Amino acid sequence: MRPGSKLCGSTAFSFCPNKYTSRKAPAPLYFSGPMCYSVYKGITIGGVFSDGGAEINSISRESEVNMKKTALILGSDSDLPIAEKAIAVLKKLDMPYEAHIMSAHRTPEVTARFASGAEEAGFGAIIAFAGKAAHLAGVIAAHTSLPVIGVPIKSPDLGGMDALLSTVQMPSGIPVATVAIDGGANAAWLAARILAVSEPALSARLADEKRAMEESVMKKDAALNV
Repeated sequence: MRPGSKLCGSTAFSFCPNKYTSRKAPAPLYFSGPMCYSVYKGITIGGVFSDGGAEINSISRESEVNMKKTALILGSDSDLPIAEKAIAVLKKLDMPYEAHIMSAHRTPEVTARFASGAEEAGFGAIIAFAGKAAHLAGVIAAHTSLPVIGVPIKSPDLGGMDALLSTVQMPSGIPVATVAIDGGANAAWLAARILAVSEPALSARLADEKRAMEESVMKKDAALNV
């Protein structure tokens, strides 16, 4: 991301070689050496300085201390609008998460290193967002035993079918749980169900959400007048 770009559709940032500030955040961002970060409304935003500018490459949210984190790995910053749908669900369920931009093709070693160390770093599930030749989820799954959820991203060329087939057609023994094209929200719901197996509090929140969805449908049924 370059100067003036938007993160999560709401916060714009401006950069200079020795200053990194958000026009909307109430607190300044701090940096030590090449790294910088800020905590804004419970979200930690990290960036790496390069060539006199800065590039956003991670977002994180802390929640319950003992709950395993969900990793959101974006193949490109253009995948952020779909990732935001997942983030909204994770926030709703008060689940801790981190988001990073990595590429299966342009940063293969970084991607493999992250996946290999994800379990030790406290992650319980990984959601990968990628379009076109969408090998990101598969590469991650090859380097971890954690559950990996793939989100195929729609493209103007083939409408996302290329990404869907690239993500879902995995060899035996290296599974990727693939959701619908641009299905960021359901990826987060699936991650929640996976983690809820060992998280009673999260399981209770999911049960509450299911009851709320049922009540919403019943209200619409009662209001139907045709």
